[in-house]
Amino acid sequence: MKTKITVIGAGNVGSTIAFMMSVQHTADEVVIVDINQEKALGEAMDIRQGTPLTAQPVSVYAGTYESAAGSNIVIITSGIPRKPGQTRMDLAQTNVNVIKDIAPQITKYCPDATYIIVSNPVDILTYVFHKVSNIPHERIIGSGTLLDTARLRARLAEYLNVSEKNVHAYVFGEHGETSFIPWSIAQVSTIKLLEYKDLIKLRTGILTDLDFDEIEKYMRSSGAKIIKRKGATYYAIAMSVCGICDCLFGSVNAVAAVSTMLNGEYGIDDVCLSLVNIVGHKGAESKILLPLNDATRQIRREDEFSLDGDAYAVYHADFDLCAPGRTHGIIRLHCRRKAGESA
Repeated sequence: MKTKITVIGAGNVGSTIAFMMSVQHTADEVVIVDINQEKALGEAMDIRQGTPLTAQPVSVYAGTYESAAGSNIVIITSGIPRKPGQTRMDLAQTNVNVIKDIAPQITKYCPDATYIIVSNPVDILTYVFHKVSNIPHERIIGSGTLLDTARLRARLAEYLNVSEKNVHAYVFGEHGETSFIPWSIAQVSTIKLLEYKDLIKLRTGILTDLDFDEIEKYMRSSGAKIIKRKGATYYAIAMSVCGICDCLFGSVNAVAAVSTMLNGEYGIDDVCLSLVNIVGHKGAESKILLPLNDATRQIRREDEFSLDGDAYAVYHADFDLCAPGRTHGIIRLHCRRKAGESA
């Protein structure tokens, strides 16, 4: 059966995703849609002219929402990109309006597709897409902390001098400055990270001590550093999104930290956040819940945005989480409730 993916947004992220999918043959057919049709045509032409050199043929072209009909997956990257000095939250209201405009147009032609939201702030936009579309929850996935998780594993691999493939650790919560690393579940191969140094013997007898604060800072600040140095981030997020597509097209379910709607998990409802999800051909089919100690919880208001005339407030819920080797950690959960309501 032929597979088809539509990428909405022909900017740096969208075009890189389309390019990578064509090289890897993630799908048989790739459609690029953008409000700037000339830009979409140029990106599609550039990619298409290289496809004779790829291992398998792939059809890449620019189109409209109508051209997306029959897509298995729709990837939304449209919106105002993050600039140096900006946080992802600075983009909220503008990109909420973009999602509100796109959603009814694309779902009209792709009611059965699985949707991957990539635009920032991704957790808020994933939430908005839920609210303005009739797509089932399991078929709306935000790229979430999948990229943060990759950055974490890359940094740990550098510390430990092992392959990233042998590092198993996740980032939870918001894709942004308030994400959280549950260190107690991090592993190197099958060995708990916090026990790894005590169990391994090196010929040199030297193993760098893990600087947890530095690793967390590296993971959270990487995006801003890349934007400052080259103006945008797009390679690693493109790899992350292609990984989600591979999960959706795969014959076996995979585990990934992606943003999905929470429905009572950890006592939080009506919020999109990244937890460990089982992702397969039906979408984000279920969540794997790890024990968190919510004995201490504080909720504070951070920001707000409007949706269909209603004002929504963005809250952070702080959960005290104890982990071996760490005094405590804080997981800040992005909660969205109508402004004026109690949290």
